[in-house]
Amino acid sequence: MWSSSLARTMLLQARPYIGGQAVLEGVMMRSPKSFVVAVRRPDGQIVVREQAWETLLGSIKPLRWPLLRGAIVLIESLWNGISALNFSAEQAMPEEAGKSAEEHAADAPRQATGKEKAALGATLVFSLALGLALFVAAPHALTWLIGVVAGVPLDTSTFAFHAIDGAIKAVIFLSYLVAISRFPDIRRVFEYHGAEHKAIWAYESEEALTPDNAARHTTLHPRCGTSFLLLVLVLSILMFALVFPFIPKLSDKAFLNQLAMIAIKLPLMFPLAGISYEVQRLSARKGTPRVLRWLVAPGLWLQRITTKEPSRDQLEIAVLALCRALAREKGAAASDGVKLFRDFDGAIAVP
Repeated sequence: MWSSSLARTMLLQARPYIGGQAVLEGVMMRSPKSFVVAVRRPDGQIVVREQAWETLLGSIKPLRWPLLRGAIVLIESLWNGISALNFSAEQAMPEEAGKSAEEHAADAPRQATGKEKAALGATLVFSLALGLALFVAAPHALTWLIGVVAGVPLDTSTFAFHAIDGAIKAVIFLSYLVAISRFPDIRRVFEYHGAEHKAIWAYESEEALTPDNAARHTTLHPRCGTSFLLLVLVLSILMFALVFPFIPKLSDKAFLNQLAMIAIKLPLMFPLAGISYEVQRLSARKGTPRVLRWLVAPGLWLQRITTKEPSRDQLEIAVLALCRALAREKGAAASDGVKLFRDFDGAIAVP
């Protein structure tokens, strides 16, 4: 019995590690080396872009070690995710007058030009800056101001400061998700998000990759990006509460001292992302400790907002993207480029 269990564990570990992301009218799937985006166009046809996963600082091996790789994976996911969103936006738009679907698909570049990469880089930097401002600087400043207004100065050396800071982050994050979920276009994206999770569940359950098999699974997945962000938020309370009592006051002026504390928090977000990444991966394994399941449970609850039940058409897109990513990983489709599918071909849906 134990030998068959060990063999099954080794087989699962040998299989490619799959992640994904919902895009406009489609799904992006990634394996360790491959990056596939499938989008259903307004005419019903499916456009698929396949390419190698673009790594950042990939030659520096220590950055791929546990506890360090999380921040790099996050930045890479943002980089490739923005590229996938741009592609999906182009393909989901109605066709230009006098232009066929094949011509429209051929317009998508196989590799980004220098200018496009520069624009993508600028978008990435802006996104990171906005995220840090909204979820690090603003909650910290608000927590300090609450203490000043209440006449009970809150100091970063106390757990209360970081608990209130974390509560403000949670309110901002939850309010943002609830607000955008009311837009019909975003709800469509959330449906594709659910399709992405269902397809990955079918793969991880070692089932044939078909829309029908995927449909039987839940839309909630422990390795979801939404869960990751919430996990970062929770762990930040613990990390900052442990670290900041040892940081001395850097200025006699309260405002300048708080700016300095915010500046110290920013680089701490990178090891925090690394720790959160490892915790999330561990929590997705079978037989994970109960304490880890409790830690990631709020992220699963939050996915009830960010994932919705998909239609069969949406499941087809997710399964197709996953199958193409696995095919590339096995070397069955090594060339980069854009392919046009007239319809979903169930024959490819084999793991």
